[in-house]
Amino acid sequence: MTELLSHVLIAYALFTVASWRLEWLTKRWVAIGMIGALLPDLNRIGMFVDDATIETTLGVPFGIDALHTLGGVILLSGIGALVLTEAHRRAFGVLLAGALSHLLTDGLKAYADAEAGAWLYPFTWYRHPTPNLYVSADQGVLLVTGLLAITVFLVDYRLTATQSPTDP
Repeated sequence: MTELLSHVLIAYALFTVASWRLEWLTKRWVAIGMIGALLPDLNRIGMFVDDATIETTLGVPFGIDALHTLGGVILLSGIGALVLTEAHRRAFGVLLAGALSHLLTDGLKAYADAEAGAWLYPFTWYRHPTPNLYVSADQGVLLVTGLLAITVFLVDYRLTATQSPTDP
């Protein structure tokens, strides 16, 4: 659970800082980016439902672990963009950016064989070497990302509080 919250906090920090420069990136879009950071972890559904059940329901071959790959998040971002809003292209980009922040952060995790997962599938099966910076269950990661998010929140609050209502 700490890793899931860390991904959301990282996305919050990234999108909020980006919103300082991009006028269109409002709080609503920051929230959508945070939802995008959750998309790769939808593969956790596999803890409750097996692939065969999903294949029977959909009528096509399906591997739930493929959701935690680049191809999976592109597909999920596309579905989410159609469901979320009328600004489909922007929603797709923001959801995908949130999901990519998740995948890139996971690329830094410690794995037993010192290689990250094949997150670039379906483009390649390459598993890049990982710097082994953290373990998924490490509480320190949540502490660091929490402090980062709080700092960004306070700076954002200060910036928005100092703007007069007539400022753009």
